[in-house]
Amino acid sequence: MGGRDTGFRHWLARRWQEIRAGRSDVRDDSVTDDIGVVRRQYLESEQRFRVLLESLPKVAVQGYDRDRRVIYWNEASTRLYGYAAEEARGQLLEELIIPAPMREAVIQAHRAWLREGVEISAEELELQHKSGELVPVFSHHVMLGEHTDDPLMFCVDVDLSGQKRADRQLDFATRFDSLTHLPNRRTFEAQLDEVIADCRRQDTGVVLVYLDIDHFVDINDTLGYEQGDRLLVELTRRLYLATRSSDLMSRLSSDEFAIAFPGFKREDVLSQLVYKVQQVLRAPFLVNGSRRQVTACLGVSLYPDNGNTARELIRNADVAKNRAKLDGRGSVWFFDQQLHDELLHQHRLVDRLEQAMDSEELSLHYQPQVSAVSGRIENLEALLRWQPAEGPSISPAEFIPLAERSDLIHRLGDWVMEAACRQRSLWQDASLDIARIDINFSGRQMSRRDVFQRFEDCLARYGLGPRHIGLELTENVLIEADNRVLEGLHRLHHLGFRIAIDDFGTGYSSLSYLKHFPVTALKIDRTFVRDAPEQPKDRAIMEAAIFIGHRLGLEVVAEGVENREQLTLIREMRCDLVQGFYFFRPMPAPELERVLGGLSTGYQGGSC
Repeated sequence: MGGRDTGFRHWLARRWQEIRAGRSDVRDDSVTDDIGVVRRQYLESEQRFRVLLESLPKVAVQGYDRDRRVIYWNEASTRLYGYAAEEARGQLLEELIIPAPMREAVIQAHRAWLREGVEISAEELELQHKSGELVPVFSHHVMLGEHTDDPLMFCVDVDLSGQKRADRQLDFATRFDSLTHLPNRRTFEAQLDEVIADCRRQDTGVVLVYLDIDHFVDINDTLGYEQGDRLLVELTRRLYLATRSSDLMSRLSSDEFAIAFPGFKREDVLSQLVYKVQQVLRAPFLVNGSRRQVTACLGVSLYPDNGNTARELIRNADVAKNRAKLDGRGSVWFFDQQLHDELLHQHRLVDRLEQAMDSEELSLHYQPQVSAVSGRIENLEALLRWQPAEGPSISPAEFIPLAERSDLIHRLGDWVMEAACRQRSLWQDASLDIARIDINFSGRQMSRRDVFQRFEDCLARYGLGPRHIGLELTENVLIEADNRVLEGLHRLHHLGFRIAIDDFGTGYSSLSYLKHFPVTALKIDRTFVRDAPEQPKDRAIMEAAIFIGHRLGLEVVAEGVENREQLTLIREMRCDLVQGFYFFRPMPAPELERVLGGLSTGYQGGSC
C-alpha cells in the first residue's frame, strides 16, 4: 500500500527535522532505535490489516487515495462488482462503481470529509456492477490519515442481494398468490379501492364478478392437487386474455376468483361482461389427459349501487355467489338488498335452530302410512317440527335446507334419530300396536363417515332393530352415493332394514338405480298423485312407477293423498300404501296414541 509508505516517509522526515533543530529531549543514539521500533510496528500493523481484509471473503473492501483512485481491491470486491483487481487499480471510484445520477454527490461528500471532516455515513446503496446492473449493498466508510497529505478512504461493502431477494419474495408472498401470481384478497382490496376512487371522480361505475368453480374439490380429490393446480393456472390464463389491462383480478381462495371491470355503468354492458366471464369456461379444460367441462357460479355486485368500498363490493358479490350456488352449477346471481336481508334472516334462523335443540322447541310428529285397501295403519314417518317459544311455528321446508347447508344437519339428524328411537322404545314398552317408524336422511348426513355406526348405536341403546326403525332417502342421495355409502346401505339391507326412496320421480331418476341399489320401497312424490286424476301424463308416470316397483319386488307408497278421487285412482293401480291428509295428518305422539286407542276418528282433514 504505497500511500502508507509515503505517510511513513513524511513522519520520518518530520522526525529528522526535529532532531536537526536540536531538540534537547532527543538523543541521536536513540533515534535509530526509535525509528526501527516504529517502522517494525507499522509493518506488523499493516500486515495484520492486510490479513484482516483478505480474511473477509464475503465483505468487499476497496481502498482509495485522496483523488478517489483505487489502491486496494480485494477478491470479494471482484465477485461483487465484476472487476479484477488489476482492472480496478488506478480507476476513479465514481467512474468504476458509482451510477451516473450519484456521481457528483459522491465527489462532493468525499471532498467535504477531507476539507471539513464531515464523515460519510453508512447506508444502503445501489452501486453499479461491471455489467451495468445495480448491486444493493450496505456501505461503510473509513478514512485513514485524514489530517495528512495522503489520506486513504476504505469502503467496506456488504452484499445485500440475497437479503433483497428474500425481501422481494416475502413481499410477493404476502401480496400475491404463489400459484397464479394474481393479487391476493388484501392486495386486491387495496387496488380496488384506488379504482373506486378514480371511478368516483369520473362518475363511472365498477362491475365486480365473484367466480366460484363448481365442485372443484372433486377434481382435487379424484385427480390430485397437481391436476387441480393446472386447471387454476389455465383458468387464470384465459381470464387474462378476456380482460383489459385496466381490469383487476384476484384469486381470493382455493377455487374462488374476483374480476373487477372499472369504467362501466349498470346500463352499459353489464350482461356482456358477465357473458365474457362465462365464455372463459365454455371451452373444456384438459385435465389429466382428458377434456373436462368446468362450470362456475357467479355473483355480481356494482359500484355505487351495492357498496362504496372494495370490502363492501366483494362481500356483496360473495353473498350473490352463495345464492347462485343454491340454483345449481353455472348459475349467476346479481346482488340486491332484498337478497342481503334474506340471507341475514337465514343466518339468524340457523342460530335460533341451534338454540332450539337445547330449549325443547323441536319435536317429532308422526304421519301414518295406511293400507290402500283396508285403511289399516302399517307404518309411521317421523317428521320434524319446530315451535319456537315465542311466535309462529317454522316450516321444515324453511329450516331443514338451512341446516343442510351447514354442519348443523349432523346434530339435527342425531336429535331426530334419538327422539324417534326413544319414542319407539316407549311404545314398545307400553305394548302399543305400532310397527315401524321411518326416519329421513339427507345427502349431507350421508357424507358423515360414521353415519351408519351412529344409527346402529342409537338403535342398540334402545334395544331396537329392523322391525322398529326404517330409513328414507331421496333418489339423489343414492345417485351421488360413493362406495362407502353403498356398502353401508347394503349392510343395513342384509340386516333386514327397510330402505325407501322418498319423493320418487322428482330427482334424476334412472331405472338402473332401482336394480343396483339396496332399496325395498318407493314413495311416489305428491305432485304426481295430486295431478294424476286430471293429467294423463302424471297418471301414466305414476302407473308405470307402481308397475315397475312391483315387478322389482318393492313396496310402493303414494304420498300426498288428500281426496277420495285420488284414493280411488291409487287403488285401481294397486298401490300398496297411502300417506296423506285424507287419512291422517302428521300428529304428535300423544295424539297418535289416542288414535291408536280408538279415542279419535281415523279420518281427519287439516294441514301441517
